[in-house]
Amino acid sequence: MVGWELPPLNSGGLGEACYGLAKALSKKGVTINFILPYNLNIKSDFMNIMYANEKVSGKKILGPYLTYSQWLKAVKSGSVGFHDYISQVLEYAENIKDLAKKERADIIHMHDWLTFPAGMMAQDVMSKPLVAHVHATEYDRSGGGFLNGNVFRIEKDGLERSDRIIPVGGRVGKTLVSKYGIDHKKINVVYNGVEDPQKPCITPALLNLKKLGYKIVLFLGRITLQKGPDYFVKAAKIVSDYYPKAVFVVTGSGDMQTQMICEATNLGVVDKFIFTGFLRGVEKDSIYQAADVYVMPSISEPFGITALEAVKNRTPVIVSKQSGVSEVLQNSLKVDFWDVEEMANKIIAVLKYKSLPKDLRRESVREIVNLTWDRSADEVLKVYKQLI
Repeated sequence: MVGWELPPLNSGGLGEACYGLAKALSKKGVTINFILPYNLNIKSDFMNIMYANEKVSGKKILGPYLTYSQWLKAVKSGSVGFHDYISQVLEYAENIKDLAKKERADIIHMHDWLTFPAGMMAQDVMSKPLVAHVHATEYDRSGGGFLNGNVFRIEKDGLERSDRIIPVGGRVGKTLVSKYGIDHKKINVVYNGVEDPQKPCITPALLNLKKLGYKIVLFLGRITLQKGPDYFVKAAKIVSDYYPKAVFVVTGSGDMQTQMICEATNLGVVDKFIFTGFLRGVEKDSIYQAADVYVMPSISEPFGITALEAVKNRTPVIVSKQSGVSEVLQNSLKVDFWDVEEMANKIIAVLKYKSLPKDLRRESVREIVNLTWDRSADEVLKVYKQLI
């Protein structure tokens, strides 16, 4: 497995997805050598973690979610060089060569564009079947706007070289066919999952607010264009007018946080917002459990593991129809990301009517019993066996 990040040093869902899938595969008897570009000193008791470069990197590792517009801003500010954006990816490919010569494997499984050059290099050395796992495309990260041509070409090269492609949702699969010209016969959709559908036994956050009768509406994810934070703010304004005791909690970080705060200020609702920053582990679970409803207004969401995490924590969810998770999570409320009035209507309904969130919790929890990493691993194993 050729990856870029793993918990606890992950910046989002990519690392969590790699971890969850690898753990489930290992339980089914798959021996996994998980390669990372640099020595990040991450430990695992179920797979072998190796580093293409054993030296601990002194430079900041390129984030897997950087969009073209963000990269341009970084270049103009002088905080990153013009070629730095791609250099680490190509360096990874060069460094993996020696590892590939020493290790034995039946399959080379690479995760997203950052790993495609390294995966292709490993295939050149090992002559083994190549699998591309697509968690997001450049079209998803940019919201269909400004594409980074360099990234697009790397994606296209990796997809064309791969013997089999695993997108995390049907929408992503259609993008691969329509935008990248990939043969649909190479594509096997495998949805993401949760490790354990049981609710964590923890104390929910923000209990004092709850005791005062406030209802909590949660946005949790990267605060970037792809995730639709500006639509969340616009919906929050409508909800506030009808439900004054609604509080909007934003958990995460990203380049649109300042814009989000400014928009909330302009609409006169910034006093209704709480920004927690990036949370993980128990803290993240506690904020889910505090929420009366979780809203995922993504413009283009390949899957959306956070929706399953919310259900696991017994929180009703509202997801955009432009998400992969909407294809499999039937007992959720669904809305077009741009329809802020309908989004607000659904938020108000969950806050106002006791029977609706009760039904959503009960039925969605029944669903995620079958939306686990164990089920995902079974589907990936089928792909492995076909290739071998």
